[in-house]
Amino acid sequence: MKKILILGAGLSSSSLIKYLLDTSDEFNLKITVTALDIKDAQKKIGGHPNAVALEFDTAHIKKLPELIADCDVAVSLLPAKYHPIVARECLRQKKHMFTTSYVSPTMQKLSKQVREAGLLFLNECGVDPGIDHMSAMKIIDEIRSKGGKLINFESNTGGLVAPEFDNNPWHYKFTWNARNVILAGQAGARFLHNGKVKYIPYQQLFSRTEIVQVLDYGDFEVYANRDSFLYKDIYGLDGIQTLFRGTMRRPGYSDAFDCFIKIGLTDDNLILENSEELTNRSFVDSFLPENPELSVEENLCRYLGITQESNEFQKMQWLGLFEDEPIKLKRASAAKILQSVIEKKWQLAEQELDMVVMQHQFIYELGGKKFERKSSLVVIGKDRTHTAMAITVGTPLAIAIKLFLTGEIKASGVVIPVKPEVYNPILDELEQYGVKFIDEEKEII
Repeated sequence: MKKILILGAGLSSSSLIKYLLDTSDEFNLKITVTALDIKDAQKKIGGHPNAVALEFDTAHIKKLPELIADCDVAVSLLPAKYHPIVARECLRQKKHMFTTSYVSPTMQKLSKQVREAGLLFLNECGVDPGIDHMSAMKIIDEIRSKGGKLINFESNTGGLVAPEFDNNPWHYKFTWNARNVILAGQAGARFLHNGKVKYIPYQQLFSRTEIVQVLDYGDFEVYANRDSFLYKDIYGLDGIQTLFRGTMRRPGYSDAFDCFIKIGLTDDNLILENSEELTNRSFVDSFLPENPELSVEENLCRYLGITQESNEFQKMQWLGLFEDEPIKLKRASAAKILQSVIEKKWQLAEQELDMVVMQHQFIYELGGKKFERKSSLVVIGKDRTHTAMAITVGTPLAIAIKLFLTGEIKASGVVIPVKPEVYNPILDELEQYGVKFIDEEKEII
């Protein structure tokens, strides 16, 4: 029997847990699911005989060694800051570790020790990062095998609402961690364009976007995502001229979100000492220059250089930012307050579905000719539990765990899924779950 410990039972865990439970008899698995509230873990396992639910609060991290001692594989779906803690404990107890999150510098430093211990710490095996790596590398390796030379590579991903439920002016609803959406992009971005390294600081990130089309799903706007330049070495793209990774939203989102940044409402370090005394309206007002002769709405528009008829203002008004609704949060950061306001409006309703969109664009030379290849993915969620985000985040990780436990994946060290022996079987099986790319290719001048 193989014992799997799942740390965290949040929004993206449902499809991961279901996959492991559905295969637990065939592969003799015992699954322990932990959550801050044990009821959340119990709901995820649904009384399955091969699973047990436990309460685990990261505030009591000292309980972690006991949990890891009773597993063969630890799956960390905790907030990113806890992954190194889990990793070090797994290394100490010689247990394997899997996660969907980015490899942090701290995690990377453990790679030699992990490899020498004969362990696998598989990271970045969700959707973005994860499916993006695997699907891109499959095509990159295919182009190389034909003798092609890659010139440009752009990869964009977005978690959005399904078109039939796109019914608010932001064309967006939360499909994953709300806090991460509010804090998105704060490290700025770096990428390669026409052979030059380019930088976008946070305060400009949402004002420098481009429009792309994906299949017959219409237009999406893209803002730069983190440090694309890192993938030059990871993907082995020496000599590439353009390398860009972006996040997709519907057109108009970024201009409005940029207003929050300009005002300061996404600042997570600025604590408002009197936040429990504020309303939505006074919260916004507290970030604007003092102009007693103007209303909050007029003052905001003057400060931002917009009008009350503008799309940006209409989006902010729809959120209720100018209403006298009490905040009710003590000593909260600006970002936390903004999140609390937005969460009430960006929720998927009971019968609504989400959507994950991904597109890679390759330009390469082969035989004296130049080609453009697009590889596009659209996944629509099944319900509020098995959302598109849960399917695309959790299923590839679950498949990877199964493949490792059955000996089909033999890697060791701190690894991401960019090798054929890892990505091929995962991508092949993902097609059974509706995760399938549509490729288009044409010769260009």
